[in-house]
Amino acid sequence: MTGIRRVHLDRTRGAPATDPIFVGTVSTQEVVNESLAVLLRVTAVTFEEGAVNRPHRHSTDQVLIATLGSGFLAADDEHLGLELGDVAFIPAGTRHWHGANPNSTFTHLAILTPGHTEIDDGDPTA
Repeated sequence: MTGIRRVHLDRTRGAPATDPIFVGTVSTQEVVNESLAVLLRVTAVTFEEGAVNRPHRHSTDQVLIATLGSGFLAADDEHLGLELGDVAFIPAGTRHWHGANPNSTFTHLAILTPGHTEIDDGDPTA
């Protein structure tokens, strides 16, 4: 594709997430995928109340931008609350997990370059 493009973030355009990384009700809206960009992936991920992802690592750096609700980002020794407008950086190889707080739906943009995601066995609240 050539030229510029605009995508409107809209929860109703999200598809139910079936990836085993997710625990609970989660939907995703692809914003920038491999058909648009060689070196960038952007996905709007919506976690319904209390939904999370399992602990995992990416082979590339990741940026999360909170766009709705209240959620969190955690690593083995850190826990950060995330609210609308917060931007979080996760270095490549960092074991982490993120999701919605128990009484809030939470949406973030996940921004990565193409790479590999490894799911760790373990409780996402560990």
